[in-house]
Amino acid sequence: MEENNAMGSYDQVFVEPGFYVLKIQNDTDAAKEIYHELDSSYIQFHFSLKGSGQFLFNQGNYRLNVSEENSLLLYNTQKDLPIHLSLQPDSWVFSVIMSIQKFHSLFSQDANAIPFLSESFSEKKYYAQEMLTPGMAVVLSQLMNYNLHPSIKRLYIKGKVYELIALYFNRTEDADLEQCPFLADEDNVRKIKKAKDIILERMVEPPTLQELSDEIDLSLKKLKEGFKQIYGDSVYGFLLDHKMDLARQMLESGKHNVNEVGLKVGYSTASHFIAAFKKKYGTTPKKYLTSIVKT
Repeated sequence: MEENNAMGSYDQVFVEPGFYVLKIQNDTDAAKEIYHELDSSYIQFHFSLKGSGQFLFNQGNYRLNVSEENSLLLYNTQKDLPIHLSLQPDSWVFSVIMSIQKFHSLFSQDANAIPFLSESFSEKKYYAQEMLTPGMAVVLSQLMNYNLHPSIKRLYIKGKVYELIALYFNRTEDADLEQCPFLADEDNVRKIKKAKDIILERMVEPPTLQELSDEIDLSLKKLKEGFKQIYGDSVYGFLLDHKMDLARQMLESGKHNVNEVGLKVGYSTASHFIAAFKKKYGTTPKKYLTSIVKT
């Protein structure tokens, strides 16, 4: 459903009672203002896929930045937190809105594992900012770009959002700054992000780990450890996930055949590409294409 109001537009999909999602895209060359009423009975997950924005509170007196490949969790039992987002040009945000009752039911047997579901948080607020893992980025890409028959759209979104939430809480402890002092060093984080950009830009012929280490001026040991802490995967594991997700999107576009897609993501032979794709998705590229339900 397309929701329009005086402060912007976005795609809103109701999945089931107490649970819906917002797909917010600003593909223009000017900042975009989004406003969405929301009361204190809901928990909010905001995932920034690209670009950046600011969430505004208290008539703009308080702001929270959200940058590319980051997430923001908001929950406050004492105060309504309407979504007021200033989204920069060429920026995408995917938001999951869920009633706390619905959310609690997902963790009814393991609620103590989620900090804000414990009794001590019943009258408190909870904000958290986390970096996206490669797995989360893949799921978010699938949620932003799907080509499905309307009859299964909600079921697909429901399954993918549950997968996204599971991945989010699976790595929260590992991403804790107190547990990982490395992440508190902004210079190290900057270098690791640069390493990520380099391997994505040169994915067809990526540098070796030692070459990457030398280029970002960070020891090989710190590169390996830092990349794992920030992105939840090894350098080449992250690159493989990116390649396979990009390959899947190109196949879905219908503009390239299997051989062309394999070459574009860095495979010199179709057999190597097919083997990698099958290992990742459990099926061959050709069979994957035939399984896609066209609208």
